[in-house]
Amino acid sequence: MADRHFVTYRFLKVDPAWRRLDPLARAEHKQEFLAACSEFGEDHLLQAFTTVGIRGDVDLVLSLEVENLERIHEFGVVLNQSGLMRWCEVPYSFVGVRKGSEYSDELRLVARPFRGRYVFIYPFVKRRDWYSLERDERWRVMQDHIRVGKEYPTVDNHTVYCFGMDDQEFVVAFDTDDAAAFMDLVHRLRATEASAYTERDTPSFTCIRTSVEKALIALDGEPIAIPTPARGA
Repeated sequence: MADRHFVTYRFLKVDPAWRRLDPLARAEHKQEFLAACSEFGEDHLLQAFTTVGIRGDVDLVLSLEVENLERIHEFGVVLNQSGLMRWCEVPYSFVGVRKGSEYSDELRLVARPFRGRYVFIYPFVKRRDWYSLERDERWRVMQDHIRVGKEYPTVDNHTVYCFGMDDQEFVVAFDTDDAAAFMDLVHRLRATEASAYTERDTPSFTCIRTSVEKALIALDGEPIAIPTPARGA
């Protein structure tokens, strides 16, 4: 369907050896990366998150919403041309599609940015016996799950669907300015009937929403601007 948006989450881990490179080289690498994101972000919803100090296997996360899979491929090619990507691994990469929920009247089909300070992202797979339930029974079970979620209005849901497109069935993402409220919500949801049908909901990524530039600065604590050579050098 032409009105659907494709969503990808790209998780990057920088080789520690990169931080031992000359500051000029690191600044150039970051500038190239920033330029690639800035150019692509002119026509697409691209956001950045830092996980430095929070997770050991990921340093930077990018989310991108586009009109088709070709744009996701194109962005990957452009990003790989930056010097920084020569020093990065991509330990996780998710792709899915925005789609209306069969359990709610909310139609979130258009690109919608994260607005909260904190973003939580994780893949989600339901047990197969969930899908053997009658449609009306699944709807009934989900209503209590949805009711609990509505008790936390400061936490916003950005779920996308991945059936057959990726290893998980959904990528669940939440944003909020109150990280503790999100934890309380997840704790409450563990007790719902729907939660018993969860097969997998890890790894879970706690991120801080920021600009691409600030996420890059967090990698080594150094500004992106090319250092001015010392006088007499």
